[in-house]
Amino acid sequence: MSKDTSYFLELGVFDLMGVTFEGVFYFDWKTFCFMSFVLFISSMILNYSSEYMLDDKNLKRFIFLMIMFVCSMMMLILNLNLVSILIGWDGLGLVSYALVVYYQNTKSNSAGMLTALSNRIGDAAIIMAIAYSVHFGSFNFLFYLDFEKNFSLSMSLMLIILAAMTKSAQLPFSSWLPAAMAAPTPVSSLVHSSTLVTAGVYFLIRTSEALSTSMESFLLFISLLTMFMAGLAANFEYDLKKIIALSTLSQLGLMMTILSLGGTDLAFMHLLIHALFKALLFMCAGAIIHNFGNNQDIRMMGGLAILNLPLTSACMNISNFALCGLPFMSGFYSKDLIAEALSMQYTSVMVYFIFYFSIGLTVAYSIRLSYYIFWSDANFSSLSCFSDENNSIMVKSMLGLVTMVVFMGSLFSWVAFYTPYFIFLPKFMKLMTLFFIFLGLIVGVELVQLEFFYKNLYYSFYKTSLFLVGMWNLPIISTLGVNKSALFVGKTLFFSLDQGWLEYYGSKGLFKVVKMMTKNFQSFFSSNHIKLFLLLFLVYFGGWIFYYLFMNFM
Repeated sequence: MSKDTSYFLELGVFDLMGVTFEGVFYFDWKTFCFMSFVLFISSMILNYSSEYMLDDKNLKRFIFLMIMFVCSMMMLILNLNLVSILIGWDGLGLVSYALVVYYQNTKSNSAGMLTALSNRIGDAAIIMAIAYSVHFGSFNFLFYLDFEKNFSLSMSLMLIILAAMTKSAQLPFSSWLPAAMAAPTPVSSLVHSSTLVTAGVYFLIRTSEALSTSMESFLLFISLLTMFMAGLAANFEYDLKKIIALSTLSQLGLMMTILSLGGTDLAFMHLLIHALFKALLFMCAGAIIHNFGNNQDIRMMGGLAILNLPLTSACMNISNFALCGLPFMSGFYSKDLIAEALSMQYTSVMVYFIFYFSIGLTVAYSIRLSYYIFWSDANFSSLSCFSDENNSIMVKSMLGLVTMVVFMGSLFSWVAFYTPYFIFLPKFMKLMTLFFIFLGLIVGVELVQLEFFYKNLYYSFYKTSLFLVGMWNLPIISTLGVNKSALFVGKTLFFSLDQGWLEYYGSKGLFKVVKMMTKNFQSFFSSNHIKLFLLLFLVYFGGWIFYYLFMNFM
């Protein structure tokens, strides 16, 4: 199938007052590429889970939830109809909540509530976008993107941007993404690579041609700030999974940045390549956490390079290199092209500086992470027992992704674009990406080599460090109004209004009135023989009419 070919499969459901409800499945090269990546990564993760979750009593439930998660993502990828997209969108939110609270403790419950409530804002935005799209007589939003801009289309697009910001955790909705690390590691690997967090970016890629200049400018600054905030927070974090989660947040900001500058194919290419190396990074992190006695603090690790985990160490370093954009790894082919495409744009100095500084921060936290895990002194418990990699299903699953992480960048760069990008830059701007990569390398090494100074620096500016690692106090702000009293008010309103007066005067009350009237009419007609009376009346009346017509026309 060529890149210009696309297929529609339209299934009519019903019509209601001129509005058509249809299921539209759209097949083009982006659909097939994304679906193949999601299915391949999820197959590796499910295989990985068979060993990682081996001792879990509810393993079948876990596998079913993961499959439901993938099916919801498939529904989102294939559909163009806003109503059908809402099914996949809500499915992702619902199943993600069930997976985040999987371990059923207080921390998981808090993280699950934060994830669910943050995503409900986006769900409500999609429902409002559906209401505005009634103006077009159909919910197939892709057909109306090239229409003349009017109020309904503009409002729908703004609501879609809001929904994408919540699902892809852009500012100010970023706090749920690190909190979702309360889920098991295979869930994190699937969620943060190719499913939940990429849904918003994919949705915007589909609608990007209709975005106005002001919408793109707004999205550009929000995504740049998200990228910058996540990079700073990752350099002060000590939880292994949260560092990788903040890395995902940074890369989502990168995708949104180039998307807002018009590079939809570049954003899509980086989305797919990022899915590969981020899934591998989380799988390696899960194996390391297992071997360090389920400990996630990187200060309690170290010395892994000299221990008997060579394949896990190699896989993690390869995925780290791809994340940093090291030349000729898969991440390089998308990140370098994104950086050069941004340099070609007519943007401000602030945009240019924040973007490249964020790229440097990516390298800095990756080097810091590698130092604490691989090259520092061994700080773990003497009771830690390292597994044999030769018979490990987890390692085999990781090796299934390594080849893709190394080679997919160059392969995909040949087929992803209609025409090759022509980049013409001055020499210093051309080398700016490499300069910031090496600058980030130096900063990362300095942060960990000057350990005594770094520790003193951390504690000297303790509040500033907490502010940065706490994502600019976003988790506190996000949960500011959510306490026991607010939940109690919500519960009271739900029972008194939704299931109380509104039900009494709404659907149930109306049904009760209609049912009572029907019963009364039925008893009246049956008990008083009114049917027979009506029949006799009609015969009598019909006889007189016949007699009148016969006498007048004969």
